[in-house]
Amino acid sequence: MTILQTLGVTKSYRIGNREIKVLDDISLEVKKGEFLVVKGESGSGKSTLLTILSGLDRPDQGRVLIEARDITDLNEDALAPLRNATFGFVFQSFHLVPSLTALENVMFPAELKGDADARAKAGSLLERVGLSGRMSSFPHQLSGGEKQRCAICRALINDPRIIFADEPTGNLDSVNGAAILQLLLELQRERGTTLLLVTHSPDIARSADRVVTLRDGRVVTDDSRG
Repeated sequence: MTILQTLGVTKSYRIGNREIKVLDDISLEVKKGEFLVVKGESGSGKSTLLTILSGLDRPDQGRVLIEARDITDLNEDALAPLRNATFGFVFQSFHLVPSLTALENVMFPAELKGDADARAKAGSLLERVGLSGRMSSFPHQLSGGEKQRCAICRALINDPRIIFADEPTGNLDSVNGAAILQLLLELQRERGTTLLLVTHSPDIARSADRVVTLRDGRVVTDDSRG
């Protein structure tokens, strides 16, 4: 079953008098429960593709469909609740709120949705990733690996159907990076969540069900590993 689809997505940015095409006629289908890696060199369009797939940006041309629903032209009032309920996000630089504790950071998306069980769900997730003793800690008191585990919990709290991860191990050393990837995959498989992960790491790509490689904004290879 296709959960996410793009049809001819193109995106350009203007820098001074120059127009730079970042994505050029990208068409993809992503299956429910799939672990898809998007890889390529810096500047290949990986992160731009992720922001468009997740509704954080719009294509200049083409369409984006989530579960056969066209989200391309939805306004922010319609997109915000859809993103909060359907998507989870994990970024390279964590994006935790400095003034909130680990528990409060994880609770935040569930509270936005009005979930009365937000605190209990957040506590359970933090226990699951080994942070039961760090719930009252603020981000500046956490290590890089702890921050990313907290960010993964926040991404999962609303039981998203799709997780978008942009270089989630990029700010971690190799040991912590491997542990975070393993944790993300365990949680993704336990829940049957679709995972789209952007990386330039061949080691991470080897763990994927499917690897799409971008070069100069175009898909140059699309390999299934199943």
